[in-house]
Amino acid sequence: MEKNNIKIFTTLFFSLFTAVLGVGIVVPLLPVYAHDLGASGIYIGLIFGSFSLSRTFLLPYFGRVSDRKGRKPYIVAGLLGYALVSIAFIFFTNVESLIIIRFFQGIASAMIMPVTQAYVGDITPKGREGFYMGLFNLSIFGSLSIGPLLGGVISEYFNLQTAFISMGFFSFISFFMSLAFLPSVKTENVVSRNMAPVEWGRLLKDPIISGLCIVRLAYVTCIGIIWCFLPVYADSKFGLSSSSIGILVMLAVFISGLMQVPMGYLADRVNKVYMIIFGGIVVCFAFFFFLLADGFKDLVIANIIFGLGGGIAMPPLMAMSVLKGNETSSMGSVMALMTLAHSLGMLNGSIIAGLAMDLFELSYSFYFGSIIMFFGVLLFYICTLRQRAVWSG
Repeated sequence: MEKNNIKIFTTLFFSLFTAVLGVGIVVPLLPVYAHDLGASGIYIGLIFGSFSLSRTFLLPYFGRVSDRKGRKPYIVAGLLGYALVSIAFIFFTNVESLIIIRFFQGIASAMIMPVTQAYVGDITPKGREGFYMGLFNLSIFGSLSIGPLLGGVISEYFNLQTAFISMGFFSFISFFMSLAFLPSVKTENVVSRNMAPVEWGRLLKDPIISGLCIVRLAYVTCIGIIWCFLPVYADSKFGLSSSSIGILVMLAVFISGLMQVPMGYLADRVNKVYMIIFGGIVVCFAFFFFLLADGFKDLVIANIIFGLGGGIAMPPLMAMSVLKGNETSSMGSVMALMTLAHSLGMLNGSIIAGLAMDLFELSYSFYFGSIIMFFGVLLFYICTLRQRAVWSG
């Protein structure tokens, strides 16, 4: 990677790391906080789902427009939005306002996630897609592993308002880093290339892109179930402390994060499709361990298995996305579709688990998660059947 691109990569890495660290501090505390405010299961689902809803509608727009007008303006604006939302959390303390705040946070996220990933895809050397996307994903997984742990400690020894202040602090740092160190838009590859991105219809008809979206949607649905309701499950069934819940939410992300770089390196050398399928099967098994859990130790094992599955599957998935983005000259659009699948997965997970909590019992959500992941892997297998040999390294 060229020297200037290393500077861009480093700036994007640490900007996203600090922004997501702030969000990670608050996310595991929100379900219990909302539950204490009297929110039912479906309202807790809406708090998380509103974030995914707004992000879902705007992801295609921001991904597409960044392919034409450049990446920096949307990254900087999204990070500023994260910081302002953090301030709003401090002043609004009822369930309805939490839903609205998360809705606006989703808009900010739609500017950040696909555009930063597209920017990294733009500067990634050919043949190193797995390694560099795995390395960049480390910024997300690392911050999401540290964030919940910090959030649990802050909540236990200080208060939730301190957690919101921490989120704002880290978001402002990310905003100023990107504003100061990312080069001007006119120097970006996507602007200097001056090529029209491929139409949405053609992208959506591509079986590989469709398969990647499906398996990512299924995987993130499982994440949504864990993030939204594992804290409530651990609190109500086992009476675990905030710190213990923070460890649980952090653990799967931490394990996945540790595997990003080695699995990305491996994805550049072996069949990416088989890696994704194997990782998805491991995730299916992890959800059965959640069902069998009889305490903190069992929940730890289930989270480790879940983290292993995601750590195996995600680097090759992102590597294939970069290859498709370069092939179609639509990196922002392809990354927007991947993030769109992510958003819909979080929305599905939160609503499925909320309905399971209100209509049946919370443990049923783990059954649903395992079934959804199984069918996601199956459909991905079918979509890639004819082109599997192409992705051998």
